[in-house]
Amino acid sequence: MLKQLSAQDAQFLYTQTANNLTHIMGVYIYDPSTAPGGFVRFKDIIRHVESRVGTSPLFKRRLHRLPFDMDHPYWVEDEHFDIEAHMSHARLPEPGDWRQFCIAVARWFSKPMDMNRPLWDIYIIEGLDRIPGIPKGSFAMLHRVHHAAVDGASGAHAFIAMSDIDANGTPAIAEPPPVEELGKAPSSTETLSRAWSASMQSPVKFMNALMKMSPAIISSARKSLAEGGMSAGVPETRFNVPVGPHKMFDATTVALTDVAEIRKKVPGATVNDVVLTTVGGALRKYLAKHKELPKDSLVAVAPINLRGKGGKASKPGNQVSAMSVPIRTDIADPLERLAAVRDYTVEAKEAKAGVSARIMTDLSQHIPGATMAAVARLVTSERFAVRGTNLFISNVPGAQVPLYLAGAQLVQQHGMAPLANNMGLFVATPSYNGRIAFSIISERAVMPDIAFFRECIDESFADLMAAVPKPEKPKAATAAPKPVAKPKAKPKAVPKPAAKPRVKPVAKANATGKTRKK
Repeated sequence: MLKQLSAQDAQFLYTQTANNLTHIMGVYIYDPSTAPGGFVRFKDIIRHVESRVGTSPLFKRRLHRLPFDMDHPYWVEDEHFDIEAHMSHARLPEPGDWRQFCIAVARWFSKPMDMNRPLWDIYIIEGLDRIPGIPKGSFAMLHRVHHAAVDGASGAHAFIAMSDIDANGTPAIAEPPPVEELGKAPSSTETLSRAWSASMQSPVKFMNALMKMSPAIISSARKSLAEGGMSAGVPETRFNVPVGPHKMFDATTVALTDVAEIRKKVPGATVNDVVLTTVGGALRKYLAKHKELPKDSLVAVAPINLRGKGGKASKPGNQVSAMSVPIRTDIADPLERLAAVRDYTVEAKEAKAGVSARIMTDLSQHIPGATMAAVARLVTSERFAVRGTNLFISNVPGAQVPLYLAGAQLVQQHGMAPLANNMGLFVATPSYNGRIAFSIISERAVMPDIAFFRECIDESFADLMAAVPKPEKPKAATAAPKPVAKPKAKPKAVPKPAAKPRVKPVAKANATGKTRKK
């Protein structure tokens, strides 16, 4: 059965350029000492992955694109599928430390994928013995998947389906969903017929969707005008520039128990609020060091999962929206910053802040493929890319139990995602087994000192841990009512004294002997 990419999936193909590759990548570090015999060979990993290709449709399907992108591409079975064509391995050069590892990860992420095969590959890196906190003999698995095939939720599900819950090989997902048969690529006649039909129906479907969404569009437009447009209040930073091909990577991790302690300091705060506040504090330190801290707060894009509680993450594809969040880089006090972020996210829930993105998703389903491809390339170009935010911050919850691959235990997990023109910083924060990682993705010209920014994240989180909530101001005690004063008795009238009789003045003699009246 032919299966066509949705408009949201296809846009990741249309927007890809040599500088902006639109694949995502998981970075997984394993300790092989838990495996039988205490070691894992490369061929053991190949055998394990091969045993799990039936857990997700993405492993064996490839793209079938139409000439000039007349319509959205189709997924078809790869008749030449070969597991070893998707897997390779290497060893870190000396000294094999964390810096060398980050360089190797960034270089692999910066390479384009083979778009003629199923859109995934695996790169095994050995020689991690000099990385602090990583057991000796460990290896890393870099698992790339094109964003046209998965979003964060379905990508995480595909990884868990490839994992075990113990060293004995018990699958993490006991009964994976059946993989649908896609068949061979459609003929030219069938392809042209479908593309023509879709193009003819698109204007009608577009207008129907537009009429359904018109109240929300009008409301969103009025709000945008009232606030001065989507870019109003977003400061210009070093991240709002065209990005180049040379990506950078670094990361740090914190304990989820510490995140929980920070949450308690500000009632109503969530894990995501703590993540946003930590990144906000780190950017405040980083930009202040470079004397580039703007007066206004930086604004981040935070993806929203549209699958809902009943949505199936096992189904590949993209079902996401997004909201913009001020991360309050303009507030120095860490807990005041957390409270401000909490106040905003409480109001900006999915139904409110994500409305514009959902509207565009629904409408884009009915735009012909050739038109959408041209528009997508235009709006993401260096000249016309929208400057509505400063960076991406993505928080994808992961498994909170140990996972295994070919007997080796997963000890650390990170995530990488594509950048975009005028948005040269992405912070991915996947969680796993009691810890949450801050994975930093940028570009060499934008953030050459990425290790310093990682230190800023550590310091920002430490500031939140050390901060002491200010005691609440005690309410003024209610004064006891004063006793009612008894009315004073009127004093009795005192009788006036009787008038004294008038005395006739006596004449006195003066010095001359004469008298005068006084």
